Amino acid sequence: MLVWVVNIGHFHDPAHGGILRGAIHYFKIAVALAVAAIPEGLPAVVTTCLALGTKKMAKLNAIVRSLPSVETLGCTTVVCSDKTGTLTTNMMSVSKICVVQSGDLIRPLVNFNVTGTTYAPEGVIMDESMNQIDYPAHLHCLLHLAMCSSICNESSVQYNVEKAIYEKIGESTEVAIRVLAEKIGLPGFDSMPSSLTMLSRSERVSYCNHYWEQQFKKIATLEFSHERKMMSVLCVCNQQTLVFCKGAPEAIFQRCSSVLQNDDGKIVPFSTKIRAELEDQLCSYGQNETLRCLAMAFKSVPLGQQTLSAEDEHQLTFVAMVGMLDPPRQEVRSAIAKCRSAGIRVIVVTGDSKATSESLCRRIGVFDAFDDLSGRSYTGAEFDDLSPIQQALAIQKVSLFSRVEPSHKTMLVDSLRRQNEVVAMTGDGVNDAPALKRADIGIAMGSGTAVAKGASDMVLADDNFATIVAAVAEGRAIYNNTKQFIRYMVSSNIGEVVCIFMAAALGIPDTLIPVQLLWVNLVTDGLPATALGFNQQDQNVMLVKPRKMDEAIVNGWLFFRYIVIGAYVGLVTVSGFIWWFLFYESGPKLKWNELTTFDNCVEGNMPYSCNIFQDRHPSTISMSVLVVVEMFNALNNLSENQSLL
Repeated sequence: MLVWVVNIGHFHDPAHGGILRGAIHYFKIAVALAVAAIPEGLPAVVTTCLALGTKKMAKLNAIVRSLPSVETLGCTTVVCSDKTGTLTTNMMSVSKICVVQSGDLIRPLVNFNVTGTTYAPEGVIMDESMNQIDYPAHLHCLLHLAMCSSICNESSVQYNVEKAIYEKIGESTEVAIRVLAEKIGLPGFDSMPSSLTMLSRSERVSYCNHYWEQQFKKIATLEFSHERKMMSVLCVCNQQTLVFCKGAPEAIFQRCSSVLQNDDGKIVPFSTKIRAELEDQLCSYGQNETLRCLAMAFKSVPLGQQTLSAEDEHQLTFVAMVGMLDPPRQEVRSAIAKCRSAGIRVIVVTGDSKATSESLCRRIGVFDAFDDLSGRSYTGAEFDDLSPIQQALAIQKVSLFSRVEPSHKTMLVDSLRRQNEVVAMTGDGVNDAPALKRADIGIAMGSGTAVAKGASDMVLADDNFATIVAAVAEGRAIYNNTKQFIRYMVSSNIGEVVCIFMAAALGIPDTLIPVQLLWVNLVTDGLPATALGFNQQDQNVMLVKPRKMDEAIVNGWLFFRYIVIGAYVGLVTVSGFIWWFLFYESGPKLKWNELTTFDNCVEGNMPYSCNIFQDRHPSTISMSVLVVVEMFNALNNLSENQSLL
């Protein structure tokens, strides 16, 4: 409307053939300019850019379920990550066994080493001197450990003949102790365990477990719960009813009143000395060897009992404690370092013990080797004991939550969001769904439940923490590309507006006719802007702090740059037009005042023909200059701050 009003004085120019036609001519220019000024291709380009981002992320094993979350990833300030399977390989294997040799000894405990780190039933049991034990199942505690590992277990292992690999079904911790039962073998055969090698791999994979499952008939199961931190099974064997239990060592220790001695198979009281020795050993397994620990126990109950309750999980007999190795992923340490340089805080959330979790966090770089962990590491119970003000302060510094329940995840997300953090939360279970839903970015594991995936914005096909970091970098790159093509389109459009305004202000003929404006807008603006959406991410994309969620996509400094570039584009476009009239050798070589008073030209009174102002060559020059400058402007917008070179 402003362009139309500014040109009212030109409506009566003879070239238009009347005031009405002059008004219509400038109305066409105004409409063409409106089309040029408004980046109507922006929604399509943004959507295309986000879609391309999801395609790139899918190749990185990050499957995006919500397009807007791609851009939100770039704002992430805190990543709350599970430990098992995300920071670690989730290839659990038992490497240590601790049993009570005899309560009468000065050092009552004895440790066994277990070889083999895969789900294959290949490995041996060794004593503390690293001598192989020929018949592990002849030792009382190891025999009962094998029974408990087989019976108190919901997982299974199978051999895939086509792929020639061992595959697990169920929790990795349960699979690890099921494989341990195979390594311990069966009692009563002099040829054990060498005779098992005569079986095929498909038969061998669960031979010992199937033997114990045939011996013990399951009657009832009390599933694992976060309150009890253990699981129990009621079963019958040879007119004897037993309860087998497995769970967190602290929970099992509290419920034990006796222990099984490994040397003679006698059951003796669970003394204070034995408890202290076991707790020290548990601490050593966690802090020094980064092992995830489980304890096993059993008890006899009256014959004929058919039900199982939490009350039956007391007065237990301790059997053994196992330490499982779950090595950290090789790429995790560098991924956490990238997060640190990008201003993203990593909080590890795990159900494992505090000692084990702290040891792993030191190995992967969440904590430095000599960091003071006070105020940075809490168990769920320790955090619950804090006052609301102390909890709010603790949230600002915490880097590790251990022994957590699902409710703690939801609490953590809510607390961080109240502190204006943009939170990405990982999870895989049904109980994790509320936390995933409340987080800004809910990230489900590919191996997780359908409920968790349904509540998430993104699914990690490989369960790998490094994939989250790669996705954050991609999210930042997509946002940067969005800014680049917005800057390109707006600065180019401003140039076209300046071009028309300047021509009207100087009183010279129209530099561009409406169809030229529309053509430039259709071809020159849209296609390069789309191409900028394919742009590679900047080298420093993970070296800058996260932007705020409410940050304007065009701030004051950026808008100033738009104006400067737009003014330049408009200036050189008009300059090309003026050059043809004033300086071009084959042009009319007019004087400046003759060009600016073109509307007063009367045929025959001038040394030149008035028809030269209808010549389209100067418009062609202007359009060529505009197109070339916009192509350089596209190169200029490959990065906001990086050099083109």
